[in-house]
Amino acid sequence: MFPILTRRELLRTSALGFGSLAFAHMMASPASASPSPQSPFPSPHFPPKAEAVIMLMQNGGPSQMDLFDPKPELTKSNGKTANVETYQLGNSDKLMASPLAFKKYGECGLEMSTLLPHLGSIADELCLIRSMYSEHNNHTEALVLLNTGKIFPGRPSLGSWVSYGLGSENQNLPSYIVLRDPEGYNTSGTLLWQNGWLPAQFRGTEVSTQGSPVLNLRPPTPLAPAVQKENLDLLARLNEEHRRSYPFDGELETRIRNYELAARMQLAAGDILDLSKETQETQKLYGLDNTETAGYGLRCLMARRLVESGVRFVQVFPPVKPQSQPWDAHGNVKTDNEKICLKCDQPSAALISDLKRRGLLDKTLVLWSGEFGRLPVSQNGTGRDHNRNAFTLLAAGGGFRRGYVHGATDEVGYRAVDKRVSVPDLHATVLQQLGLDHNKLNWLHAGIDETLTDSRVTGAKVQGELVS
Repeated sequence: MFPILTRRELLRTSALGFGSLAFAHMMASPASASPSPQSPFPSPHFPPKAEAVIMLMQNGGPSQMDLFDPKPELTKSNGKTANVETYQLGNSDKLMASPLAFKKYGECGLEMSTLLPHLGSIADELCLIRSMYSEHNNHTEALVLLNTGKIFPGRPSLGSWVSYGLGSENQNLPSYIVLRDPEGYNTSGTLLWQNGWLPAQFRGTEVSTQGSPVLNLRPPTPLAPAVQKENLDLLARLNEEHRRSYPFDGELETRIRNYELAARMQLAAGDILDLSKETQETQKLYGLDNTETAGYGLRCLMARRLVESGVRFVQVFPPVKPQSQPWDAHGNVKTDNEKICLKCDQPSAALISDLKRRGLLDKTLVLWSGEFGRLPVSQNGTGRDHNRNAFTLLAAGGGFRRGYVHGATDEVGYRAVDKRVSVPDLHATVLQQLGLDHNKLNWLHAGIDETLTDSRVTGAKVQGELVS
C-alpha cells in the first residue's frame, strides 16, 4: 500500500525537489509569508505613531444628527417632505427635528449632545469625523464592512491584519483580544473578529469579564505545578518532533503555536486581568460603582490593562440588553439614546482619560463607532431608520488630530458631502499610524495578493488631514 503524501511532500520528493525549491521561494516572499517563530513581529514599513488600537464598537448605528452633528436646518424644516432612501417599513418622508439638545464642549468648542457629558469633557482629545459613509443599510453587512473592509463575510478583520503585521509585545497573551458582554453576542457575533485566510493565530480571542477570563484555559481537575510542567514539556517535545516531519505545513505550525500560547496564558492571564489591583478611584472613574455603567466600564478598564500589557488590538462590544444592537433607535430617538448613552458615555471617556494620564494615549488609538448612521426623517413617529450615507466616528490618540472636526454632511445630516471618508480610507489611515502601508501589508490567497483595503477596487487612501 502506497503512503499518502501531502502536496508539500510531493513537491519535496518528486522532480529532484525543484517543486519544493519553488514553493520555498514563494513562502519566503513578503506577500505570502507569515511571521516565523524566530521573528514573530515583522518590522513596520515606516516609523509608527501608534502601537495599539482599542476599537469601541457601538452596534446598532448611533444617530449622527442627534448626538454628534447638530443640524439647525433640520429643526427649521421639521415636518417638511424630503427625498431620502428608506430601508424598512414605518418610514415617513417627513423630516424630524432632533428631540435632543446640543452643547459646545472644550476649548475647541466641539458640539455634541448633552447626553454625552463625559465624552464632552474630553472634547479637546477627540477627532470627530462627521463624513463617514458605509455601503449597506443592513446591520450584518455594514458591521462586516466596518471590521473587514468589505460587506462579504470571510475576510480577515482589521484586528487580524494588525496582529499579522505587528504581532504582540507580550508573548503570554494573544495579540488580538475581544471583550463582549458576558450575557451574549451583539449582532453578527464572531463574524466580526475572524481571521479569514490568515493563520488562525491572528483570530480575535474572546476574554470574559465574568468568571474565568479564558474558557478551557485550566484543566477541570487541578494538577500539581510539577505535574503540569512535565506534561507541557512532554507535549512541547512531541509537537517539535511532529513539526520537523512537516516543515511546510502552516496549519500545523499555527495549531502548535496556539497550544503553546494557551500554556503560557495559564500563568500570565489571571494576573493581568485581575482588576482588584486597580484603585477605588480608577474603578469609580470607569463607573464600576454604578449598575448602569459597571458592565461596559469593566470591559473598558480591561482594555486599558491589556494594551498596557502589550496586546496590539482590543475590541470592546456594547451591552446586549435591552437588545443586541443597543444604538438601533427605531422606536424613539430620545428615550433609546438616553438609555444607551447612560451606559456607554462615562466608560468610553474614562478609557481615554485614563490612557492619557498614564502616558499611553499617544501610542494607543481609540476608535468609537457604529456601523452606519440614521435617517433625518421619522420612523414610527419618533424613531429613525438606518442610513448608510452618513455616520460619525470618534478617534482619540494614536497621532489623530485633537479637538478637530473633519468633514460635513448636507443641511439635514442625510449624506456625507465634504471630505468624505470611506471605511477602507479609515482602515488605510489606521494602518499608517501603526507604521503599516495598507498596500504592502498583504497575503497571497488563491493566487491574489490580498490586502485589507483592496485599494485597486475601493480606491482607499490615507486621510492625511485626520492625523497630526
